[in-house]
Formats: sequence, structure tokens, C-alpha cells
Amino acid sequence: MLLQIRELTKRIGPKTIVDGVTLSMDKGEILGLLGPNGAGKTTTIRMIVGLMARSGGQVQIEGIDPQEQFEQAMKHVGVIVENPDLYKYLSGYDNLIHFSRMTPGIPEGRIREIIALVGLEDRIHEKVAAYSLGMRQRLGLAVALVHKPSLLVLDEPTNGLDPAGIRQLRSHLKQLAHEEGVGIMISSHLMSEMEQMCDRVAILQRGKLVGVQKVGEMRDGDEALVEFEVDQPDLAVQLLQTIMTGHEIKADPPTVQLRLSKASIPEISRRLMEAGIQVYGVNVRKPTLEDKFMEMTGGEAQ
Repeated sequence: MLLQIRELTKRIGPKTIVDGVTLSMDKGEILGLLGPNGAGKTTTIRMIVGLMARSGGQVQIEGIDPQEQFEQAMKHVGVIVENPDLYKYLSGYDNLIHFSRMTPGIPEGRIREIIALVGLEDRIHEKVAAYSLGMRQRLGLAVALVHKPSLLVLDEPTNGLDPAGIRQLRSHLKQLAHEEGVGIMISSHLMSEMEQMCDRVAILQRGKLVGVQKVGEMRDGDEALVEFEVDQPDLAVQLLQTIMTGHEIKADPPTVQLRLSKASIPEISRRLMEAGIQVYGVNVRKPTLEDKFMEMTGGEAQ
């Protein structure tokens, strides 16, 4: 197991910021941390990488507790907290050389390899002051990865990036995880991006872990929100309430909406038409990560 967290807790005075979080992840997966503002995401990340003392619980990275053996644990970790700290008056290459020297024994070949991995070959010798925000993020990623960590931890890495920059970052992270075997933990407020990027998401609320969801299972589940466009929505609701007991049925003229399996759609359509209700169209909408987030947090805003 790459990362194991057991009963991780942080208290500041009488207030509990993180409350008994237990979570694990393997190499080669991207795990997202989601939660409303103040849910404890950043505090959790800072405790994982040893930047903040924990009040209780355990953290093990490759079997090493960073609170007890910080330097040994950090050999396995790369971290970017929001915008990476870089020397703007130096070139990207000189920045990378400078930070690589903090870990003895990194060969020149690794420097070239990581430059290619983040796609900065054409601009690496320019000063960082001339870089766009997206390029600085890619250079920060190179700095975090140059010592070949097995765990990459990113706190809000998409802040300030335009859609193209976010798309490039997503591509690099997927390659790192699924081709290079790096485990990536990432927090973000952009749920649509997390849905496209992550293998699993862990949802925090008021410091507690309220659930962990596999994104693939969420997409591939049988049940979906189905909208029937009909000519008599009120009558359709009355009929569906009699044949779909226990299902929540909503009218949003000219549609009626309910959750059901795709296999049930032909039968429901047939019953509607037998009752003299014209069905003009059927729209099937799979639940999104935002839907799941709202369900698990009771609608609490990000």
C-alpha cells in the first residue's frame, strides 16, 4: 500500500478541523479530495506530507511515518501546494537543476527525461518570468517529480489556469499515474475536472470522511435520471406514482423525471402510451460527480 491514513485528526483549541479520517491509496491511481470550503482538505494534505503536526492518528507513506522519519518519508513524496515556488529570474532549466541538488545522486539523464515528460523542451532555457501560469505549473510538476517520488500530492493545482492549461495538466497527471505508476492525491473545487481526472474521490465534510466513490462505477451504474417528454405531465405523474411506488417523481413540464434502470424505459414508455399519454422523447442522464457530491453532503455548497 502506497499511502495509509488511520484515524487522522487535527484539533486547534476546542475546534476539530479533521476528525478521524481513515483512507488508503495504491500506486498508479489518482485519488481526489473533495469537500466544501472548510471541510479539512488542505489540513489533511499538510498532515500527510508532514507540514503540519497531527493531533492523533497515523500516516504511513511506503510504510514510513513522516512525523517520525520526515526525510526518509519525503524521499517518496512530491508536493505542490497551489502555485509552485520558483525562482523567476532563473531559467526553467536552472530552477530544475537547483531543486534537483536537494536530493543527491539525480543523474543528468533524469533531468532531460522529466523535461520531456512535462513538455517543456522548447522553453526550458527561458527565464521563468516569461512563462505563462500553465508553464510554471508544468515546471513545478517537474521539480516535484525529478527525484522519482512514488506519491505526488497536489493541493488546488488548477487555480488560475485557463481551460487549455487545465487540460494539459490533466493529461500529464493521467500519464504519470497510469503509465509511470505514480500515486497522485489531488484536491480541487472543479468537480467536472475531478470527474475526468480521478479514479476515486474521497468526500470530506466538516472534517469527516463521508464517503469514497469510484468514478468508473458511478459512471457505469445501471440507474440514471430519466426524463420523459410528454403531452400531459400531470397525468403522467399520477400514473407513474401508481406503477413506480417508492420512486420520487418530479414534473417539470413538458417533462416528468424519475430515477430508474435503462432496462425499465421501454416498459414505462409503453404504459404511458397505453394510458393515452403521448411520449415525444426520452432523455437519459447519468449521475455526475456533482450529483453524488450534493447527495453525500446534503447539498452543502463548495
